[in-house]
Amino acid sequence: MYKLLAIFSTVLIVTHSLPSYAQFDNSIVPDEVMLQTYHEIKTPHKYGLVLTPSDNNLAFDSPSVFKKGSKWYMIYIAYDGRGYETWIAQSKDLLRWKTLGRVMSFTDSSLWDDNQRAGYAALEQYQWGGKYKLQRYQGKYWMSYLGGNTKGYEAGVLSIGMANTKKNPATAHEWDRLPKPILTIHDQDRSWWDNVTLYKSQVIWDKAKTLGYPFVMYYNGKGPDTIRKAKQTERIGMAVSDDMIHWKRYGKDPVLDHQHGITGDAYIQKIGDLWVMFYFGAWWGPYKGAFNRFACSYDMVNWTDWKGENLIEPSEPYDDQYAHKTSIVKHKGVVYHFYCATNKFNQRGIAVATSKDIGESTTHFIAPPATEKK
Repeated sequence: MYKLLAIFSTVLIVTHSLPSYAQFDNSIVPDEVMLQTYHEIKTPHKYGLVLTPSDNNLAFDSPSVFKKGSKWYMIYIAYDGRGYETWIAQSKDLLRWKTLGRVMSFTDSSLWDDNQRAGYAALEQYQWGGKYKLQRYQGKYWMSYLGGNTKGYEAGVLSIGMANTKKNPATAHEWDRLPKPILTIHDQDRSWWDNVTLYKSQVIWDKAKTLGYPFVMYYNGKGPDTIRKAKQTERIGMAVSDDMIHWKRYGKDPVLDHQHGITGDAYIQKIGDLWVMFYFGAWWGPYKGAFNRFACSYDMVNWTDWKGENLIEPSEPYDDQYAHKTSIVKHKGVVYHFYCATNKFNQRGIAVATSKDIGESTTHFIAPPATEKK
């Protein structure tokens, strides 16, 4: 029986619909399915940087790629020394990008999020090789974001906020933000692993209500390091909502945890009946710097971690320090893996790697600083 299932799974992978073993044990994804998934999603060909800052005082981070009409768009965040703002760029071919402007800017109004507004596109269609469009709920497009009022790089206590717009999400305009954060470290249902600060989030619309709720958020929070007692670390956990406004944690423990370093920035896709979580790790395992990996699940809660090679890792002059934070799409048979590339000069831009050699490359970065960062 097991051999027959293995043969059946091999046939299904040809049509990019990975097999289901959920009827046996939906808490574990078999090794052969994990390997098939790796071969489907891997992107060994680094094309290079597609968005680079105009000077060394600016850094780009955390891409969210979606499609509207015949064009592609990328919501991403920019750091200028004060904090994060959220910008948007446009492309016809997923390789050449043009910045359109800001969608969430700083303010000086004594608000909880004056100095940190790092946005991530929400309710994107998540089917692998699908349309990748942003869906409207109650006539609005939505975006979760990391927010705070302390100046500096991810400084102070950060919370998760929610923004929306009735306008075209593919244009540069200011989105409307809810007046208060939707998740904080002060909430009554906070747990041991997310009680220091909160970071990136992704919200998906699960219309099947697998967990009893239509809206599911994966986010990373910081808590104590269970190995190095004097340290803190990041892990990925979940929250759920009926209306995109009122949220509560799902479970008391994280769903992905490597005990130390960083496990963060989940980005969810679905291949057949298999959920795939792309995420980044840093400062754990045998790997250099920060790197992108993946895990798989049949039930959205129990995740089987990939044990093989990284999807993306530092290797080039433009990403030799960190190669991390995923936004990934499959279009016309090619997988495009967008990520944040940081080099040893601490220059930070958006790069892409592909599943096939597209015969082009770009490695442009602005001139390095006069002295390297110590």
